[in-house]
Amino acid sequence: MDTNTKKQIQLHLQNYVSRYDSQNQAANTLQNVSSGTISQISNNKWDKINDKMWKNIASQIGFNKNAWETVETNVYKEVTRYLTDAQENSLVMAYTGEAGTGKSHAAKEYVKNNPKAYLLSCNEYWQKKDFLIELLTAMGRDASGMSVTEMMREVESRLKSTFCALIILDEADKLSDQVLYFFITLYNKLEDHCGIVMCATDHLSKRIKRGIVLNRKGYKEILSRLGRKFIELDEPDITDVTQICHANGVKSIAVIKRIYNDCENDMRRVKRKVHAELKRAEELITND
Repeated sequence: MDTNTKKQIQLHLQNYVSRYDSQNQAANTLQNVSSGTISQISNNKWDKINDKMWKNIASQIGFNKNAWETVETNVYKEVTRYLTDAQENSLVMAYTGEAGTGKSHAAKEYVKNNPKAYLLSCNEYWQKKDFLIELLTAMGRDASGMSVTEMMREVESRLKSTFCALIILDEADKLSDQVLYFFITLYNKLEDHCGIVMCATDHLSKRIKRGIVLNRKGYKEILSRLGRKFIELDEPDITDVTQICHANGVKSIAVIKRIYNDCENDMRRVKRKVHAELKRAEELITND
């Protein structure tokens, strides 16, 4: 790995560490990366750090020298506005949007730029213990050897003593009922002390509403704690796609229109189409 790339990773790592109260906390959020390794990188003592470690750190802190350029689309601005409000005022809410609208990317960017905001990418296999381990890890705490009760006490204690904390549950529609019920406990313990935001597709809102009709345990309580409303995000439009294309190297109006007409409001598809166009342009230059 060349020196310039290492310097870029070093800068990104320093920014990453600055989001936490200490270097040890930051290290706790990274797999197979010690506080000592972070110190060596920060102090330019790179001799004993191999390329595998550099790549491991780069991957976990979100560094990619060929990274996709972020654009503040309508969805990006909406998500940022809601997350800011929730963090500053300890609000609890849920917003939904179609897959591929960019809501998860916006949440990740928000966490990069706002200390004390903790993002959990939810999974269907999580139990309460998995959820709490992920939350404590995101907070820079080591959950090793703790019981569920001890982890919950640690979460409550830490978040109640943290000014303007925010928990973001991305892809919350993947959570099992048992973990979804746990949201009620989390709300009860942290009300007015910490913002909590659920981010999902409309599958979550339909699931909750259907559960209420079927009188399923806990569903009325969940909806009540969300303010009895799921906020629906706007869909991307031609302006969003145009800005994304321009930021990532596609300037042709005709090509941008073709990408928009083919993307079905899915930003992942836009990214693939932009990549294909850039690759095609490179091949034309090479062939010439």
